[in-house]
Amino acid sequence: MEHFYTLQGEGFHTGRAAYFLRLGGCDVGCVWCDVKESWDASLHPLVEPQQMLQWIQENKAQMAVITGGEPLLHNLDALTDLLQQNGIETNIETSGAHPLSGHWNWICVSPKKFKAPLPEVLKKAHELKVVVFNKSDFEWAEKNAQLVSKNCDLYLQVEWDQREKMTPLLVDYVKQNPKWRISVQTHKYLQIP
Repeated sequence: MEHFYTLQGEGFHTGRAAYFLRLGGCDVGCVWCDVKESWDASLHPLVEPQQMLQWIQENKAQMAVITGGEPLLHNLDALTDLLQQNGIETNIETSGAHPLSGHWNWICVSPKKFKAPLPEVLKKAHELKVVVFNKSDFEWAEKNAQLVSKNCDLYLQVEWDQREKMTPLLVDYVKQNPKWRISVQTHKYLQIP
């Protein structure tokens, strides 16, 4: 759907230079999604993995973040193999609702109530990042936290349009439940993609 070189704006890798490959197609359908134009994969041209590698190399990026839409609607084995063979770190941001494909240095699962993640994907997550839109999302976060490995980093991230109302609740929740950290969408404050 789109590709760009920027900084990772959220989660564990916040602040690192990253080349984003946003793949078209999503069947999760979050009402608060900020890239709804990604949902229909047929609206976006197919691109060969070699072309994606070229974009990354032209920018001298060392890390690629594969995101969407929902990137696991696609088989990512060939793309990630090619990137890793060329020294590119491969990270994925996924809802975890589809079987895992690809070879990853970092797996960030951001589970959505609209289509729950698969337990086998949650078990492989390095990072669990739960978007908090309302109070019931804390319970959703805890439910998913029980399904990840003990080494998985746990993040709560306020839904951008709810930040005024929900940020104080996140702060209080993390103070009471220190296994969680807050992920701030720094790219939105920096006004970068």
